[in-house]
Amino acid sequence: MSTINLVMAREPIPAGLSVFLAGPTPDKSAPVPSWRPEAARLLAEQWTGEQPLTVLSPESRNGQRADRYETQVDWETDARAAASAILFWIPRDLRTLPGMTTNVEFGLDVSSGRVVLGCPLDCPNPERNRYLIYVARRHSVPVCTTLTDAAAAALTLVTAAGTPVVR
Repeated sequence: MSTINLVMAREPIPAGLSVFLAGPTPDKSAPVPSWRPEAARLLAEQWTGEQPLTVLSPESRNGQRADRYETQVDWETDARAAASAILFWIPRDLRTLPGMTTNVEFGLDVSSGRVVLGCPLDCPNPERNRYLIYVARRHSVPVCTTLTDAAAAALTLVTAAGTPVVR
């Protein structure tokens, strides 16, 4: 039976297969529901691997914020570096989910070979994802328009990462 381990912001990052959930995080100043619980649910539903899968979320458990901004940024950077796959989901809304930090993170990670880009067509500002989609395609990054498909593409990368290389 497949198992999912949810690791939240600033919690220890375990070794093993993992997916980092990258993308805009709801802000208390413009509260909207987070997309990450649904992403974790879809990953759990689709994961068929023999070993546990860790889902790394940059959101804080119980809403407890980092003591310092740098503490959060360092954890996210380390978690993305450790992840077998990085699932970028960008339901761009310039009012509530602008994703400005997400743009930078995507640029840092796009050439890693571990990225999936998800951009829903029905988000409030899909035109603001056009450049990311273009760059993703230049780097042969899977581009998905549904969270279900993005989760499946991320798990394909995880499965490939878990396959030993024969030399």
